[in-house]
Amino acid sequence: MTDRPESSAPTFAAARAVADAVLYEGYLLYPYRRSSPKNRVRWQFGVLTPRAWTAAREPGPESVAGSADAWRQQTECLLETGRSAVLHVRLRFLQLQHRSVQEPDGDGGFREVDALDAGGQRHLTFDEAVPRDIDLDLPLAALAEPHVREFGIPGGEETESLGDAGRVVRTRWPLAVRVRLSLTDATAPFPLRRLRLVTENAGGDDVGSDVARAEVLRRSLVAAHTLLGVRDGVFHSLLDPPAWAAAAARECTNLHTFPVLAGEAGACDVVLSSPILMYDHPQVAPESPGDLFDATEIDEILSLRTLTLTDEEKREARATDPRAAAIVDRVDGLPPEMMERLHGAIRSLCPVSATAARGDVPMSEPPAFPTPTVPWWDPGADASVSPETDAVLVAGVPVARGSLVRLHPRPHGTDAHDRFLDGLLARVQAVLLDVDDARHVAVTLEDDPGAEIKQWYRRYYYFTPEEIDPVGDGAPS
Repeated sequence: MTDRPESSAPTFAAARAVADAVLYEGYLLYPYRRSSPKNRVRWQFGVLTPRAWTAAREPGPESVAGSADAWRQQTECLLETGRSAVLHVRLRFLQLQHRSVQEPDGDGGFREVDALDAGGQRHLTFDEAVPRDIDLDLPLAALAEPHVREFGIPGGEETESLGDAGRVVRTRWPLAVRVRLSLTDATAPFPLRRLRLVTENAGGDDVGSDVARAEVLRRSLVAAHTLLGVRDGVFHSLLDPPAWAAAAARECTNLHTFPVLAGEAGACDVVLSSPILMYDHPQVAPESPGDLFDATEIDEILSLRTLTLTDEEKREARATDPRAAAIVDRVDGLPPEMMERLHGAIRSLCPVSATAARGDVPMSEPPAFPTPTVPWWDPGADASVSPETDAVLVAGVPVARGSLVRLHPRPHGTDAHDRFLDGLLARVQAVLLDVDDARHVAVTLEDDPGAEIKQWYRRYYYFTPEEIDPVGDGAPS
């Protein structure tokens, strides 16, 4: 569905692979069989259920978490724009489709069955999904007032004949989607705007509060996420905003989704707002030969595990879903050279210049490191290390177990979840030394009601000394 002239289509191509991975994250997990317990509870990310049904479930406080069922998503992001700026919006989600395998009932009709063999192929009753896109273009000048648009996604039914054995009926239920857009000035010393996009499930008013979730999913948007593009403007990262926009970034409220810069590294004209937390400019590894419905897993491991499935298990997987069949077939036919590519890749090395490669200029010598008297792997190397009593200097203040610190995770090269701990108070539990002689500080959060349990299990957050500020004189308490 589109509300955009073809000539003005945005350049979402660089972000498309990541957006597709989000769309099908968890769609069907290894071992890709219907009988697998993990594939009996599906659709866990970005599910927008009917509002009345959601309210009746007494949902918890709204947050950025996209793994909770909700009736809406809210994206807020920052952008600088010119006078002729145009906003491109692409809402993407899955529409559930029930695949009913039916056999003749003997009275001229059909009845649903769990499984059916026809023409040497097995067919299973199961839920599939159909990808849907809603595109919208509008000049940012039109957002001087809040903008609301409503879209209808029709239902439908298709029948596939299996000859005398029976038939397959695929059924979809209609959906209603409401999109709200607004633009306001952000708090900043330079012209900066805050864009708000709210996506709502505007249908399902007839769904009762006692209806099971499996039925409600038929009237829900599944894996909902949004691509935003701007012409004559730039977006600013919320994970690593410029210093002058940091306060405005903290004022942005995102519910059940979080926006990151997308596309090629360095690009600032596309944002992907996803129910799955990511870094700016996420990418699908070029070595990946295809989707496995689990972008957080290692392709090599999943591929090797898929190869270990028995012929009967592969037959069930192929009957479970056409996309599962494509995975099994692809892995079965994966050539050795492609499997070797999955074994690993080094991306941190820089290419040698052409002149250095020819020997025209001397190659720089590798840095010299002192040779320890005791190897790091020798148990004796730990004799001088005591995480319980060791201290590290931070801004001239000794920090050790018991010290109170304030967290400031670095914007690059850290865990995306750590960024949400910025500014929180924490208690140091240990000061650690790794094999590269780098210090790390293990902490628990001061306002975490489960801090004592985490201390007992030694489940800590870890930060470098540069990511903490001592509170007071740093003395343990």
